[in-house]
Amino acid sequence: MARSAALPIAIRQLTKSYGKLRVLDSVDLDIRSGEFLTLLGPSGSGKTTLLMMLAGFVRPDHGSMKFGDSEVVRLAPHKRGVGMVFQNYALFPHMDVAANIAFPLKLRGIGGDDAMRRVTQALELVKLGGYGARRIDQLSGGQRQRIALARAIVFEPRILLMDEPLSALDKQLREHMQIELRQLHERLGMTTVYVTHDQREALTMSDRIAVIDQGRIMQIAPPRELYERPANRFVAEFIGESTFVPVEVANGACRLDGMELKLAVPPAGSGRRLLMVRPERLEILGDGPADDVNVLPATVQATIYQGDSVLLHASIGGGTSIAIRGAASGRLPAAGDNLRLGLRPADAYLIDDGGSPT
Repeated sequence: MARSAALPIAIRQLTKSYGKLRVLDSVDLDIRSGEFLTLLGPSGSGKTTLLMMLAGFVRPDHGSMKFGDSEVVRLAPHKRGVGMVFQNYALFPHMDVAANIAFPLKLRGIGGDDAMRRVTQALELVKLGGYGARRIDQLSGGQRQRIALARAIVFEPRILLMDEPLSALDKQLREHMQIELRQLHERLGMTTVYVTHDQREALTMSDRIAVIDQGRIMQIAPPRELYERPANRFVAEFIGESTFVPVEVANGACRLDGMELKLAVPPAGSGRRLLMVRPERLEILGDGPADDVNVLPATVQATIYQGDSVLLHASIGGGTSIAIRGAASGRLPAAGDNLRLGLRPADAYLIDDGGSPT
């Protein structure tokens, strides 16, 4: 199967309401040609509605959607030339595997040897060569997911849309399929829009992630930037684990209970801020000097053993609770133990109470 001539997508002022409920609120979004972009958000955030608009199954109240240079808002779904993988796969139980995969080709007037060649190629791509004669009820959940993907790509679309396609799989298979989907995307080069509520899945697979809440895009960024430099508190809380510690900013300095913190970039403005701390970025220090890190005295409140790691809950200055995650080896701290926690200046990131980073 040839590498796709992918199309960019341009979305402008896309709005959708159901009665008084505004599901999408003037969304602007540019998706680059050939990129893997994930729409990430909680249930009811509007991410699936946006995907269904791209597919043509939901029409916006207002706004524009362009695939390349073509406006598609009023274009019927079957004329948009997009591949679609649904959450429930939507396979036809009365057809065998080959007939399911060939269905989009039949709709486009492609049959005979050409259709069979494409079906065979699609099955090989999803690592199910030789499965063409099997019935759908003979397949496992993971195999059905692969067949749904093969059906979506068999006609070589330039845009591929996926609506939580891995949500029905168990954890181990889901993580395996994340890697396979990413590798397949790199091979085919289709512009891919992927919907999920699983932040780890989004971080694993995406070139960029658009975080959506209440019908608005909160931030669009590559996974590492999104995780390490969230635009607001919602993104910081939704992506990974975070603790927020109140601090005071004045005259280019940041203080926690009177102690000045070292930051990678001096803070602007003045007033109350929140220090965002990721549990895995805290280090338990020994008794020696620690000039290159911020030292936070802490008292352990609880120790939670989780197999591959240990999660500590501790209190620091002012009684603020904080979480620390580390390797589950050696002696584990116990409730009541006093610790010195180290936080590198590069990991000391401030967010203001209004939600924006400093």
